Amino acid sequence: MPELELMDLNNQNVGKVEVSADVFDADVKEHLVQKYVVYQLAKKRSGSAATKQNKRELAGSGKKPWRQKGTGRARSGNTRSPIWRGGLTIFGPSPRDYSFNLTKKSKKIALKSVLTERCRNGQLMIVDQISLENPKTKEAVAFMKKMELPPKTLFLVDSDDGNLGFAVRNLPGADVLKVDGLNVFDLLTHEKIVLTKDALAKVESRLN
Repeated sequence: MPELELMDLNNQNVGKVEVSADVFDADVKEHLVQKYVVYQLAKKRSGSAATKQNKRELAGSGKKPWRQKGTGRARSGNTRSPIWRGGLTIFGPSPRDYSFNLTKKSKKIALKSVLTERCRNGQLMIVDQISLENPKTKEAVAFMKKMELPPKTLFLVDSDDGNLGFAVRNLPGADVLKVDGLNVFDLLTHEKIVLTKDALAKVESRLN
């Protein structure tokens, strides 16, 4: 089984932690990772873009603008025609749902793939615990500096930590995420993933 260093709050190595090979040393399936990201982004799309494509949607008279023949102009049936200024739109967007389904098995494989890649690249850090005395941004900045963490760091925790959550929320690149909300997009958009021992156990339990 792969082993990762266990760090304390002073950034000192206090031992080793064995991690599940099934989760952190799995086969990387890039196509499923890509599909999971598209799945997440598609669910966020509002799909509310709309144009008026039907005569009943656009207010206006149904009267024929001029007689059919004898005027020298092209024949016209009404002023809501798409070729008229202010008329209907041809082939314009209409409200739609962009989301699609992804199987639970595919989601698990994608998560394992990203965690494996992060582990192999040294972008995972396991800490005994994460605790801040006060929910202040300056304490979060000092903690990240002490732990030598990059600005884009994701803290994975097993339960809500009020102080950490409030302290990190004003930092543009850092985020706190509960294991229950673990997803590929957040794992990919952060340079470093920091897990507590309890969060690590919960991740392995969820993905095994």
